[in-house]
Amino acid sequence: MSFQSFVYVTNQNDNNVSVIRLSDNMVINTVPVGNAPGRISITPNGQFAYVINQNGNNVSVIQLSDNMVIQSISVGNGPSGLAITPNGQFVYVTNRSDDTVSVIQVSTNMVVATIPVGTFPIEVAITPNGQFAYVTNAFTHTVSVIRLSDNMVVQTIAVGTVPFGIAITPNGQFAYVGNRLDDTVSVIRLSDNMVIQTVPVGDAPTEFAITPNGQFAYVTNSFDNTVSVIRLSDNMVVQTIIVGSFPFGIAITPSGQFAYVANFSSDNVSVIRLSDNMVIQTVPVGDGPIGIAITPPPAPIVNPSFVKVTVSNIELTAIVRDIN
Repeated sequence: MSFQSFVYVTNQNDNNVSVIRLSDNMVINTVPVGNAPGRISITPNGQFAYVINQNGNNVSVIQLSDNMVIQSISVGNGPSGLAITPNGQFVYVTNRSDDTVSVIQVSTNMVVATIPVGTFPIEVAITPNGQFAYVTNAFTHTVSVIRLSDNMVVQTIAVGTVPFGIAITPNGQFAYVGNRLDDTVSVIRLSDNMVIQTVPVGDAPTEFAITPNGQFAYVTNSFDNTVSVIRLSDNMVVQTIIVGSFPFGIAITPSGQFAYVANFSSDNVSVIRLSDNMVIQTVPVGDGPIGIAITPPPAPIVNPSFVKVTVSNIELTAIVRDIN
């Protein structure tokens, strides 16, 4: 059976989510959610999408097998950003009007912790090892570092003016933070949580996506309708791509071949081919597209015909047979 991948786009002004089939970029479904949906994240197993509803103070849970909302979870006031831990067990939701982060346990869809952070938290990103979450605090111009083992804020990092979006490199070594009023990106070295560089980009950098190979970061610049491409080896902007009006959310396919950009004011999604950074298609969606996420590939099926076990330097070969 061939695997189908889909792009999920939240339409803030329509209170729904458009489902785009990646193979032909056709909108195949529209899922009603809560009031003013924003950012969206998909569990690593590809079974559920979590959508923040900014004016409803809740999170909608979409079951992706049939694109049905199966639950609505109350969180704090003004939920803004969310991220799911790599093991798929918890969802971290920033509440900008409460200055907190809600922690949802996926197995029960219950809020199990509330963490005070800085003022007006916007976005959150989690390290690939699942040990820390980094939260941008727009009005204190900082990033809070949360240790996930006990949900304690262990450090606060000063960045630029009005930090907004944040992304962490696949190797877990660096975080990239868009400073919306500075038109810059702060580069944080995670080994010591130091800002080691500031990169000028376009007007009002908003959201990030980093290629799976960790070579480039793509940043939406909402006020000049562009995407900046940062080469991460030297943190240089190597290209600027014109997209739709007021680009906001951005996501890159697991293959690293395409980026999808939600253009809030033009009610469409730009599809960028990353091999040459050309916009190859524009997909109409709902009113006010803002958040975007792409289903992950299925986990590999481990079904070896045999397993080798070494005990006290004696190699034993155990034949493993399928039992149906």
